[in-house]
Amino acid sequence: MPGCLLCLLGCLLCHGVSSGTLNCSANQYEHKGMCCKLCEPGHKLKSECTEQSESSCQACEAGHFQHLWTKERHCIHHTYCDPNAGLVVRSPGNATSNVLCECKEGMYCSGSDCQTCLSISPCRPGEGVTQKASSRLNTVCAACKWGTFSNTTSFTEPCRPWTSCEALGLVLKANGTNVSDATCGCWISTQKGLQPPEPVEVVLVPPPKQGCEEHDERQDFPVQETLLGRQPVAQEDGKESRISEQERL
Repeated sequence: MPGCLLCLLGCLLCHGVSSGTLNCSANQYEHKGMCCKLCEPGHKLKSECTEQSESSCQACEAGHFQHLWTKERHCIHHTYCDPNAGLVVRSPGNATSNVLCECKEGMYCSGSDCQTCLSISPCRPGEGVTQKASSRLNTVCAACKWGTFSNTTSFTEPCRPWTSCEALGLVLKANGTNVSDATCGCWISTQKGLQPPEPVEVVLVPPPKQGCEEHDERQDFPVQETLLGRQPVAQEDGKESRISEQERL
């Protein structure tokens, strides 16, 4: 038994010395005590090296690739960009690189390996786009903050600020919401109960300028202007002006 143990230790020592003296380069591998050449990218191993010959390699077949120096006997099959999964070819492969797939327009990758795609989601009214979708990322939405709004379903539109009525020379009638803009308008002052003594002509107030809304904060019925001495005086609609037929003529 001791003799067998010594023999075993001797074999291990010999193997260690043998392995230690074998110094293969980065593009070689050890095989049966020899440094054999690895096959370069775009190739696969056909046969191992021998004492008389170097390793034998052959080019990868069509539809396959090998991107590393290797001793593998098979090349890697190109990835298939499945259109049923929403994929299209971004870059065609060759003998040294794989095919690159990406999602078709309107879709994004469901995972880091991008084997399937999902439909890009739009932001709903009351939300704005903070980051547009890409082939790897879905749309990022955020609720519109006070003073901003979004009234559309969109893949690209951010929340927009409410219209500044003051900047337009208008009066703020109502604040906006997260889904609607502020409401601007013009106020028309009237004096209730004012009766012109001798009206000459009655004309309707012309429509307000574009961007203004006619409104009386004290009454809801329309307002007329009565011309007295060619000067307009406000008169409430529905109250008879008592203009004689002779004065109308």
